[in-house]
Parts: sequence; C-alpha cells; structure tokens
Amino acid sequence: MGKRKVLSEGQLREMVLPAQNQVLGFVTQMLGYDRLTVKCTDGHERTCRIKGRMKRKVWIKTGDVVLVDPWEFQHDSKGDILWRYTGNQVEWLKNNKYLNIG
Repeated sequence: MGKRKVLSEGQLREMVLPAQNQVLGFVTQMLGYDRLTVKCTDGHERTCRIKGRMKRKVWIKTGDVVLVDPWEFQHDSKGDILWRYTGNQVEWLKNNKYLNIG
C-alpha cells in the first residue's frame, strides 16, 4: 500500500452549482458525528448530515458555504450536504449572483 495523494483546495477545478430543489447555506454549528446546523439562503435553518462519500474526504467547519439537498419530507428542517465550496468558489458564487450576502 502506498501513500494517498492529498489534493490541496487550489488544485480542485470542479464547480458544482445548485440544481432544482437544492440550496446554498452557511454552516452555523457542528452538532457532532455527521450532523451540522446550516442557515440556508431560502430562509430556513436545517439540521443536515454529511453524506457517506464525503465524510472522510472533506472536512467541514463552522462558516463554510455548502450545497444542501433538502429531504423530500421535513424539507424545511432536514437535509443532506452534497458539496463544500472553497474560498475561490465562494467568490465566484458571489460575483455570479448565486450567493447573496452582505
């Protein structure tokens, strides 16, 4: 077994945009294990979980901008985190009017 190659955030080129029924949000609180509280751009505050494929690959902290997929039931209070945006990606989202903050 060899060492795994770790990519820095500067090397990430992929950009994921919100699809229908997906919203952007800010992580406001870490609840433990794989759960977070996220303040979404649609005005709801959701308890979100980190999907299994992201759990060990991406570290999320308070203040990060994430892509949230609300659940079909309890869509106002629960959701899944699909993507965490890097600093450069957040600037791109602000410049292209996907993210409206002051």
